[in-house]
Amino acid sequence: MLKISNNVTLAEWEIDISAIRAQGAGGQNVNKVSSAIHLRFDINRSTLPDFYKARLLALKDSRVTKEGVIVLKAQSFRTQEQNKEDALERLKTLILEATKVEKTRRATKPTKSSQKKRLNQKTKRGQTKSLRGSVNW
Repeated sequence: MLKISNNVTLAEWEIDISAIRAQGAGGQNVNKVSSAIHLRFDINRSTLPDFYKARLLALKDSRVTKEGVIVLKAQSFRTQEQNKEDALERLKTLILEATKVEKTRRATKPTKSSQKKRLNQKTKRGQTKSLRGSVNW
């Protein structure tokens, strides 16, 4: 069971985990041992609340397929157990990030005094540059 938040948990049957061979260099042992983890999570079939499902399906992420399946591959570690923990943690992070509600941005305007101050500073900088340029050595 994977605990997402206080109210939301995922059962083991919802997450499909399979061991695959890791890619890359690793010597002779890499050809015999399946230490990488391939995790698949079907959003539509899951017991997640509708709010979570809608936010996950709306994600513009390459890890979410058109059918609504999250696919993660974990192969950072040498052991299958560590890769499994890593994949589950990444799934949890992805779900939590998708459900964060960002604050709406309100357009603001600079104050009159800050505009005046900025223009005065620009004028000063322009005057010092013109003074440096007129000195003949």
